[in-house]
Amino acid sequence: MNPHHEHEFEAAPGLPEPLPRGERLIWQGSPDWVQLAIHAFHVRQLAIYFGAMGVLQWLYLLGEPHAALLKPLLTSAVMASLALALLAATAWFAARTTLYTLTDRRIVMRIGVVLTLTLNLPLRQIAGAAFKPQSGGHGDIALALAGKDRIAYLNLWPHARAWQLKNPQPSLRCLPGAAAVGERIQQAWLAANPQAQALVGMPDATPTASPVSVPVSRPVREHGMPSAV
Repeated sequence: MNPHHEHEFEAAPGLPEPLPRGERLIWQGSPDWVQLAIHAFHVRQLAIYFGAMGVLQWLYLLGEPHAALLKPLLTSAVMASLALALLAATAWFAARTTLYTLTDRRIVMRIGVVLTLTLNLPLRQIAGAAFKPQSGGHGDIALALAGKDRIAYLNLWPHARAWQLKNPQPSLRCLPGAAAVGERIQQAWLAANPQAQALVGMPDATPTASPVSVPVSRPVREHGMPSAV
């Protein structure tokens, strides 16, 4: 069963049209929906918050009769569970409809649950990247764009680096095996930008501080590591 069957209009999964002759597909992947629920939709933090509010409500009603105590607590628990379930379902749909594609020329992001958007990010127009590790080998890879053109934060979310509202950064969110993906992006970017190694005098593309640490002429540290691309 094709997990992306609702996108049958695509020329290829994740791509609105076939790759041009000479362009090579390197990698495709999607977010892990559980990690997306935790890190993008903050289900874990909300569960802790609802739990704390439930305890406070129980303490406030502690002197009430048992019947009067049970009903409001049960109502609050049901409402909290429903909210968390809706957020988790949204994360599942977001992960299911998302497909990231890396070729030797660009990164393509097919995103959107209701309205599907396909973003083409040429490797030559990517100015930097930052890797944010998560548990279990998952992680985010945020991409800084060169030039003045920007993609609206609301169009990107949740596939955007948090709090970068003025200069939104498209982000490959909650990827399984994110370190290996970062290395592939680094290698593809270096191949598409052969002048990069000469700018910093590095003899090879081996990452020194992070799996996404492609050298640039003026490295900038993000998430405690050198910037990529």
